[in-house]
Amino acid sequence: MRPLRPLAEAGAVDQLGTRLAGLDTLEIPSLRRTPRFRRIVDAGWPKLVALAIALGAWELVVLSGWKPPWLLPSPATVFGELWREFAAGDLVAAVSVTLRRAAIGYALAVLVGGIIGVLVVRSKTLRAAVGSLITGLQTMPSIAWFPLAILLFQLSETAILFVVVLGAAPSIANGLISGVDHVPPLLLRAGRVLGAQGLAKYRHVILPAALPAAIAGLKQGWAFAWRSLMAGELLVLIPGQTSVGAQLQFSREFSDAPGLIAMMIVILVIGIVVDVVVFSTVERSIRARRGLVDGA
Repeated sequence: MRPLRPLAEAGAVDQLGTRLAGLDTLEIPSLRRTPRFRRIVDAGWPKLVALAIALGAWELVVLSGWKPPWLLPSPATVFGELWREFAAGDLVAAVSVTLRRAAIGYALAVLVGGIIGVLVVRSKTLRAAVGSLITGLQTMPSIAWFPLAILLFQLSETAILFVVVLGAAPSIANGLISGVDHVPPLLLRAGRVLGAQGLAKYRHVILPAALPAAIAGLKQGWAFAWRSLMAGELLVLIPGQTSVGAQLQFSREFSDAPGLIAMMIVILVIGIVVDVVVFSTVERSIRARRGLVDGA
């Protein structure tokens, strides 16, 4: 019988390390990196297929003669109008004004909704007093606020921002409240054992655990803010300021179907881009850090 060689000489240590590394790879999905080009292709082709199906259905409806071309134009006509608006600079100017209003209104809504949410989760009395009111405000249609906004602020940008904040802040506050309510008690007990008390408990235990629900509230708040902004720009036309909603209203008044549908496409595209670039990226990053999806 041959004498046993040292483990280092036999390579057993290296083999053991390789096996352990393999087990770690199974436990940590983020170690398996997919090439960037493959990730782009995998994420992009379903969207392109869906877009092709939608455009094909649109073209078939136009070819069926259901409505005259001046009332329901073809995709080629609409995208041609969209390109002319872009080349003339009108589209860029309108989108810039709308995005500026959206950023200001949403930032104010996050500030107001965040403050309300934090105050409510920290006070049982305040929750009993205004908890149901927040939900009631969330269910109230944004368009119902505009008569009051116009009465208070006239036909001004402040009236639009007022309704955007009222439309988005309740959803943001409710997302934070719901996230805190669903923090597992085990995490709270573990935090107390480790010495997390007072503000440290909220910073290191409650807020990280409530983060997924808070992000969902922020996403829903953006949807309400965007819808409120479009309604506001349709109703509140400020002289000397163009916007996506104003362009949409002008196209309706002049029976310009290609321009109207082009603006609707712009509204849809902006909503999709914000969701994919901002909220979906943040949600995917949070899930990956918690081992819920492949981090690649």
